[in-house]
Amino acid sequence: MTSTTTTTMREVFAQTVSEAMDTDPRIAVVLAEISRDAFAPTAARHPDRVINVGIREQLMVSVGGGLALSGMRPVVHTYGPFLVERPFEQIKLDLGHQDVGAVLVSIGGSYDDPVWGRTHQVPGDVALFDTLPGWTVHTPGHPAEVPALLEPALAGDDLVYLRLSTRTNTRPYAGGPGFTTLRRGRRGVVLAVGTTADAVLAGTEGQDVTVLYAATVRPFDGAGLRAAIEQVDRPDVVLVEPYLRGTSALPVSDALRRQPHRLLSLGVSRDSEVRAYGTPEQHDVLHGLDAGGIAKAVREFLG
Repeated sequence: MTSTTTTTMREVFAQTVSEAMDTDPRIAVVLAEISRDAFAPTAARHPDRVINVGIREQLMVSVGGGLALSGMRPVVHTYGPFLVERPFEQIKLDLGHQDVGAVLVSIGGSYDDPVWGRTHQVPGDVALFDTLPGWTVHTPGHPAEVPALLEPALAGDDLVYLRLSTRTNTRPYAGGPGFTTLRRGRRGVVLAVGTTADAVLAGTEGQDVTVLYAATVRPFDGAGLRAAIEQVDRPDVVLVEPYLRGTSALPVSDALRRQPHRLLSLGVSRDSEVRAYGTPEQHDVLHGLDAGGIAKAVREFLG
């Protein structure tokens, strides 16, 4: 993972949604203070479709559900923990149980802003969405990947979670909705999700492994993984995710249920909580998500 670029994922998100609102009267943005300045010009043009409920995140999701029931396409946006964890019951009932769609867009990643402490960290968000049916989950690794993921979501009617970050790979890697092959090898397959791609490529440099990249993790590209496994000597898989370790272990196992295999999951630790603020890069090291930690884990796992 590297530092932010001059154009951030959040800026691309706001621009993409604002442009879509000028041509699609269904789209409405629901905010809870966060990013209100980014949508100020849009609110001036469409004052009835940019709704800021204040710091009432449960209400924010419920308003989105009500808009969806009325035929609108709500885009609900704030920091990850305030979008997913705090109003999770509203996500479950006001969207899922009511069988309506929405686009939920978070910022903050797992620990983009550690200076704010644990309140602004949400490594368990994707795992929470896995408890609910029907969600598409996008985890882009570069700002340039955001429009291709967001534009179809705005035009659709389904349930979409777009997980934005200030972290970014040095370039976009996504080549489509499934896995993109970044490197080919024979000793196993490494799955790099979102913003982990640069660290995975650096950490596996010189190791004879295939590296796959995903900016969309749900639905999971099981066919792409099986195709990659058929091209290696051993069915060993290393899963590297920028959120809770092992979040996609079940989809990997389901995809390979007819293939005996070994799986190593890397991600944010489940064993302990990091209480020191530090920097995002220091958190990477503690969780083994830096290039050195990934290199050591892959070497030891593949022997």
